[in-house]
Amino acid sequence: MPPHKPYAFVTYRCEESALKAYTHLNGQKLQCGESSVMLCLSYVNSVTYEEEASVPLPEGLVLLEDFVSPEEEALLLAAVDWSSTNEDVTAQKALKHRRVKHYGFEFRYDNNNVDKDKPLPAGIPAECLPVLERCLRNGHINVMPDQLTVNQYESGQGIPPHVDTHSAFEDTILSLSLGAKTVMEFRHPDGRVVAVVLPGRSLLVMKGESRYLWTHGITPRKFDMVPACEQQSPDHVTPEPGTRSNLTLSKRGTRTSFTFRKIRPEPCRCGETPSTLSPSTPSPPALPCCHADAARLEEEYVHRVYDAIASHFSSTRHSPWPRVCHFLSSLPPGSVLADVGCGNGKYLGVNPEMIAVGCDRSSALVQICAERGFHAFVSDALNVPLRTASCDACISIAVIHHFSTEERRLAAMRELVRLLKPGGHALIYVWAFEQEYNKQRSKYLKEHNKEHHGKENLTKNTSEDRREPHGKSAIQNSGHLEEGYEPVGKVTDGKLSVHTNRTAFNTQDLLVPWHLKEGKKPGEEDPKSESNLTAVFHRYYHVFHQGELEQLCSQVDGVKVQSSYHDQGNWSRVLTGTRN
Repeated sequence: MPPHKPYAFVTYRCEESALKAYTHLNGQKLQCGESSVMLCLSYVNSVTYEEEASVPLPEGLVLLEDFVSPEEEALLLAAVDWSSTNEDVTAQKALKHRRVKHYGFEFRYDNNNVDKDKPLPAGIPAECLPVLERCLRNGHINVMPDQLTVNQYESGQGIPPHVDTHSAFEDTILSLSLGAKTVMEFRHPDGRVVAVVLPGRSLLVMKGESRYLWTHGITPRKFDMVPACEQQSPDHVTPEPGTRSNLTLSKRGTRTSFTFRKIRPEPCRCGETPSTLSPSTPSPPALPCCHADAARLEEEYVHRVYDAIASHFSSTRHSPWPRVCHFLSSLPPGSVLADVGCGNGKYLGVNPEMIAVGCDRSSALVQICAERGFHAFVSDALNVPLRTASCDACISIAVIHHFSTEERRLAAMRELVRLLKPGGHALIYVWAFEQEYNKQRSKYLKEHNKEHHGKENLTKNTSEDRREPHGKSAIQNSGHLEEGYEPVGKVTDGKLSVHTNRTAFNTQDLLVPWHLKEGKKPGEEDPKSESNLTAVFHRYYHVFHQGELEQLCSQVDGVKVQSSYHDQGNWSRVLTGTRN
């Protein structure tokens, strides 16, 4: 069975019934609305059982069960008037998969911040005050919150992994769960995952490391695996008698969360590093010196950023690059394609005669793929849950340059090759240090000169779509572009620099700003006015020097180089699988 994929065990009373079910159901298609799914059955003689060790909660996280009474729960739920939406129109338009209401101040999902100068007409409801005063008395908070966000989740709904905005709110965050229970997953940058069951009427207190370092999210599904308890409700499905398990399935219902926060009046001056650093940040992060540091850097400056900017990022990723399209269109009908790091899925529909599946580390981008009708799932490029040698072709477009060490870049390339069938082809694109090649400037640099007449511009997003070739590109087809790769532009003081968009690179490891677009406000004339400033996020990149991609490929077994070229500011390589 593929790892990290959903499946179910079915137990039959006798071997004859099991054989009959297998004969009649295996390979059959079930119609689900306009789409169909195929049932795949297989036999297992037994299911191994391992007693799970108790996993401690993330540091700074406290869960208090039965924090409010059933009577208080009813009062709190009745206090939310879902019929009135005037004060939070923006939020309801921005969120498609849950109902949201704000009190005190509106949290703006387009820029991940609040407007401290525009309090909402409705403050925190009076029904919440006894709960908050109890939190003060018990020492869970030391100041009364002034902002409340109410989220209502129906069965099957969730929220992507995220860290609550660092610059907008003070340290401690309170989350009160009302209604049905759910499971919230906390993820550490080093890969650790802690699943926390949130019962109805429980209070979750987040501060310190659990607040700033761990992401938290709710996977969209209709059932959760939870520890079995003595008294089961009708919504719980227990195992067959005699089977050994301390887990059970819990059916989700409607859950309403009350999240209380305190607006930060001044810019944060603590030691944490927020995701939305400005270009003038005095202490940018350092280059990683170990695997844990690398995972932490990528979590903060790649994964969280793409989840935050997913919608705006997707709006700039609408035109597939011509040479990638040529590669995909050349594949035979029926070929199986894996797009590792698929983003919004712009390549998944290029060749409709292929069987294409994508994966991306950003659950927000994967959700956009699903909305566009593509098959995609959340996965890290270092561990893709697909069988070895299962794909006729794989592509990795603008992905590997986000890994912060050579070991991790090499591991990502080996994982891509692992998926290839013998004779299959892989196409890899990475951003090039050399934005001028064969005396031709890339479109990335040309756009800067054309639009700003030589003036330095810090507000343009670095968009790979704006670097894509138009017409013929400067390319070189050969087995080797350059022998004897010599790294240049290394960071000398151990700190990453913030790149000035649309200018030549002077280091290989850097942070590239992304200015989250808010759009022009009604009655606003000057797009550069102070009220239209955008939130700035920074993405980590390692730009590849000429010959570096070749050197990396030479360390991967089971492939041979078919062609290499430079394509509008990117180094690219086509590999063919040779593994038996």
